[in-house]
Amino acid sequence: MIRVLLADDHEIVRMGLRAVLESAEDIDIVGEVDSADSAVRAVADLAKDGPGVDVVLMDLRFGAGAAGRELETGAQATERIRTLADPPNVLVVTNYDTDVEILGAVEAGAVGYLLKDSPPAELISGVRSAAQGAEALSGAVAHRLRDREKDPATTLSARELEVLHAVSLGKSNRDIGADLFLSEATVKSHLAHVYDKLGVRSRTSAVAAAREAGML
Repeated sequence: MIRVLLADDHEIVRMGLRAVLESAEDIDIVGEVDSADSAVRAVADLAKDGPGVDVVLMDLRFGAGAAGRELETGAQATERIRTLADPPNVLVVTNYDTDVEILGAVEAGAVGYLLKDSPPAELISGVRSAAQGAEALSGAVAHRLRDREKDPATTLSARELEVLHAVSLGKSNRDIGADLFLSEATVKSHLAHVYDKLGVRSRTSAVAAAREAGML
């Protein structure tokens, strides 16, 4: 039996995932949480109380909640889960298919990446693959990754995408450096490479070009 934990901040989404997965005789939903941080804690708690979790279905973005504060992302929680003893595999199930989201999740340790509009059979197959540690990608995500491999000279690296994403949020080079543990000089160097690859000359143009290309 594949033991699955659902992590999504929308109850109706969790209900839908549960309905699909419980139709499979070899999948058991052992818990559900509404935040990334709760997912990390649930994985640890379930491991203490029993056989633990085999697969975490993880969304990438979680609402700010009543406090209105910025919450941990699914990618950040995935990275934390992968540091636990005998960690479960993480299968991202989300609406977001940009390069920055996909690469962030993969680099954090997710074994698969499915979109929420994936057919039920693809979701069930993805959970089974993830339980075995095998790659599970939706068609659109696999296509984006293949496109990146075709033209590496003009493809932004994961770090460059992180920097550009921070720029899109209006952060200064100093703030970006503090967030990513980089010097301001390194941030400027990354941005210079971004401008060169995208053929632009300003922060605003870089963000616009990246959004148009589906990177952000």
